[in-house]
Amino acid sequence: MDFRIFIEPQQGASYETQLAVAQKAEALGFDAFFRSDHFLAMGGGDGLPGPSDSWVTLGAIARETSTIRLGTLVSSATFRHPALLAIQVAQVDRMSGGRVELGLGTGWFAAEHEAYGIPFPAKRFGPFAEQLEIVTGLWNTPLGETYSFAGEHYTLTDAPALPKPQQSPVPLIIGGGGAAKTPALAVKYASEYNSGFQDDAGFRANIERVRAAADAAGRDPQTLVYSAAVATVVGATEAEASARAARIGRDLGELRTHGLGGTPAQVIDRVGRLQELGISRIYLQLWDLHDLDMIELIAGEVLSAFPS
Repeated sequence: MDFRIFIEPQQGASYETQLAVAQKAEALGFDAFFRSDHFLAMGGGDGLPGPSDSWVTLGAIARETSTIRLGTLVSSATFRHPALLAIQVAQVDRMSGGRVELGLGTGWFAAEHEAYGIPFPAKRFGPFAEQLEIVTGLWNTPLGETYSFAGEHYTLTDAPALPKPQQSPVPLIIGGGGAAKTPALAVKYASEYNSGFQDDAGFRANIERVRAAADAAGRDPQTLVYSAAVATVVGATEAEASARAARIGRDLGELRTHGLGGTPAQVIDRVGRLQELGISRIYLQLWDLHDLDMIELIAGEVLSAFPS
């Protein structure tokens, strides 16, 4: 089981805070540090000191870490032209020595688009599918050749398809609960399918749809990594876990069902159930980025129960 730290810095996190979490995660043996790709705080709060761009931030963190993998869960197709995204990700992959992974999604948060004047199309799946084709097409174009694309939403003409990422291929993550389109795209393009914030039955249903789509497309379902994103609050005692949940405005009982909540023993129990569903990678969504003690507790008591 891989354990990855996943943060939501749009809620309020400086670069220094994000770096401290990434370096702590690296030192404690977590597999990766991932962040969201949003520009507006959600559910109240001032979001100070303000939003940070995911790929600018990850590029800087890449130079301040050495082993931990880095990525987005997920970059929004509505924020980024696919050719520019391909360049950004390839450059950060080079800067990190080949430690980058790209999570890409359709985008969904209309309010942040309105706030910053970013167009928010009513139909986003078509552009998203073309973005996957373009990003992977640019990376896969042989050196010395050019890449062109003529679609409904994007047109590229004789792009030099540079720079190339260090990894070939860069791991691509696609997630969501769509019944047909999302599983089909995950099977076609992704190395990993991610499902988020579900109870056990929800995770099972999502994974089964992707496995069925893989079978239909002639891809071995076992060639995909199945991962889960879960809001996480852990305490050495029930009282400590409850206090931590209260600080971020969450109910510990709800977290036990749709996230990871409680004592290390309770969290280990749910991770075991997720593992039985075929999930081999967990993104621990953390909301209190100054609570580094909780990261140490998870590393010492939970990771050790699932040796890699």
